[in-house]
Amino acid sequence: MKYDYLIVGAGLFGAVFAYEMKQKGRTCCVIDRRDHIAGNIYTKKQSGIDVHVYGPHIFHTSKKEIWDYVNRFAEFNNFINMPVASYKDELYNLPFNMNTFSRMWNIKTPREAQDIIASQIADLNITEPKNLEEQALSLVGRDVYEKLIKGYTEKQWGRKCTELPAFIIKRLPLRFTYNNNYFNDRYQGIPMGGYTQIVEKMLEGIDTYTGEDYLDIRDRITTEGEGNYNTTLKNGTAISYDKLLFTGQIDEYYDAKLGNLEYRSVRFETEELPMENYQGSAIVNYTEAEVPYTRCIEHKHFDFGTQPTTVISREYSSEWKPGVEPYYPVNNEKNNSLYEEYKKLADAEENVIFGGRLGHYKYYDMDKVIEAALECVKEER
Repeated sequence: MKYDYLIVGAGLFGAVFAYEMKQKGRTCCVIDRRDHIAGNIYTKKQSGIDVHVYGPHIFHTSKKEIWDYVNRFAEFNNFINMPVASYKDELYNLPFNMNTFSRMWNIKTPREAQDIIASQIADLNITEPKNLEEQALSLVGRDVYEKLIKGYTEKQWGRKCTELPAFIIKRLPLRFTYNNNYFNDRYQGIPMGGYTQIVEKMLEGIDTYTGEDYLDIRDRITTEGEGNYNTTLKNGTAISYDKLLFTGQIDEYYDAKLGNLEYRSVRFETEELPMENYQGSAIVNYTEAEVPYTRCIEHKHFDFGTQPTTVISREYSSEWKPGVEPYYPVNNEKNNSLYEEYKKLADAEENVIFGGRLGHYKYYDMDKVIEAALECVKEER
């Protein structure tokens, strides 16, 4: 089979690119090393519940054109993300808002909350934060930091806050209104029936193969003339293509010859429980250090489910190492500098495009993934 593009990665970036190229009359072959499409937005049915296998994904955007675009492929509900934070025996609303401050200090007015926070910040007398702890304290004061930031952040990064650089937290939004809506974006929701259907519709009519790792087949690539590459997939399918879109780890593409970029990884413990409602919220963050997981997800609440059972996932943050699924780029100065060196190699490639969270070494919300993929399509002639 002859294709214009071989697309490595059947996640949202690769699917949008493939869909748009098909509309332009180009041919694409999509492969993915996992045994399913949709990447980290993959959802699967369990007892009638759409389970977010790789953690919660709430679609949100301020751009109507992106909202209209994704609504071509699914009908969205009106889910609003309103997570809860659990600290010891106390529950707080997130993001930090007047409901949070009222619960914490037994107050009612924005002025009272502002005065308490300003007083705590002034007492600390931090002029030049030397680490994440000092940065956070200088932004929100001691109470909010100790109860809602410290333990959660240390679990998430696997390091003490005093060992993390200050620039990781540039700002911590404080809302002095009684508003639990986590996002400020105009458009929010979750596709009714899950996310996998979106990618299925995008890839409809496009040759797609799962369980295929590009890094395993590239040793078999041969060339016939300029820009024409030939190889055989693991399943025996012979393909040829002109250009490659790679959405995997950019450092892995180059066999980490300049060194490994760092990531944080996540693992989930998922179980079905014989009850209708376990925690009353889609997401509960556990902000104390003594609880080993960072949050608990109850999937049915993303779609206002009424099933007689429920499915929960406890999320654990973990150190990444080669061979483990990478989730979050560690965008500190060291890694960003290393990425720029890999980007120089990438920019010198004639027939290879890098894209997505791993290809760009950048955390993307879903709307930004779509936007970046559409921009990538525009750059192709």
